[in-house]
Amino acid sequence: MPLLMLDLDNTLVDRDAAFRHAVTEFLAAHGLPEEDLAWLMSVDAGGYTPRQSVAEAMTERYDGTVPADAVRTLLDRGAADRVTLAEPTRDALTKAVAAGWTCVIVTNGRVAQQELKIRNTGLDALVHGWVISESAGHEKPAPEIFHAAAASVGASLHGAWMIGDSAQADIRGAAGVDAHSVWVSNGHRWTESTFRPTDMATDAASAVHHVIGRRRTAR
Repeated sequence: MPLLMLDLDNTLVDRDAAFRHAVTEFLAAHGLPEEDLAWLMSVDAGGYTPRQSVAEAMTERYDGTVPADAVRTLLDRGAADRVTLAEPTRDALTKAVAAGWTCVIVTNGRVAQQELKIRNTGLDALVHGWVISESAGHEKPAPEIFHAAAASVGASLHGAWMIGDSAQADIRGAAGVDAHSVWVSNGHRWTESTFRPTDMATDAASAVHHVIGRRRTAR
């Protein structure tokens, strides 16, 4: 069975929208200015800023006005409790599995937080498995995490595909293990000049359908 690896945040689920919603509620609950939404989203950087660094920045900015446990709750569960799986993405994954693909989520992050997202959205019932950087001991784009993903389901990276929104983590990572890739643009332009994805798509559902179609065409 061919291997299809998929990024989680801002690929399968709209992590930024979920975190933005959580931050908006957080600011309102603590009487903080709405203008801080842009600041917090910038500090968070789409989840790529280490949690501890975000916590330290918030503690410094809100010293004495926001309880530490409120900051911890926002960073640990804010996005995880609010992410949803869009029906087109759910349908595409279902069709990929039916077409014979072995689907594995490959994500950077902490196990507790990422598994909460996977289970809350029902992705655990759709994919064959997942590999999270905290438990794997390696982060994308390191080749080791992709090898771990393949090994976790007894699959080969030969002919494998990777779908993700991050040029560095997902597309460069796929290139490092000679896997094909689809970059999920989310409305952005490709700006890297030293490497490129195999294909591009506007969203995860389109990317999955594209991969399925490529395999059928190749037969």
